[in-house]
Amino acid sequence: MAEQVTPLLSQLLTSWISGEESEELPLANLSNAAAILFENLADVNWAGFYLYNPTKDELILGPFLGKPAVVRIKPGSGVVGQGYNSQESIIVADVHQHPGHIACDSASNAEIVIPLTRANGEKLGVIDIDSTRTNRFTDQDKADLEHFAQTLLAYI
Repeated sequence: MAEQVTPLLSQLLTSWISGEESEELPLANLSNAAAILFENLADVNWAGFYLYNPTKDELILGPFLGKPAVVRIKPGSGVVGQGYNSQESIIVADVHQHPGHIACDSASNAEIVIPLTRANGEKLGVIDIDSTRTNRFTDQDKADLEHFAQTLLAYI
């Protein structure tokens, strides 16, 4: 049986959080997680989080790097809202062909959304990453980012 290797992004996240001793600082950890994604994924022009606000029943823009973005997204709207509602990761090869895509940056051509959900079923939001390159995100990216999300959940 092959040994499972921790994806590099998850290793970077864990090392940064433990090095900063920020285990109990969720906003700082989300901010640094966005930076780790933005700096370590090729051809990415936006990386960040949308966090669910149950009072407003909206996904609210969280820490990110990239151009200014839409602040509120309804669950079910756009790729972000669809990923949140379905609780499944979504890879969009060409956002211009995706029904209901919410455009923030005209340079974006591909997107991946990864749900952030605790083991008890609490839905916190999503990781959202855009790329300037169509067909940018692969199944391996999806697997690595799902691992990253699970790693991050311990610190937010």
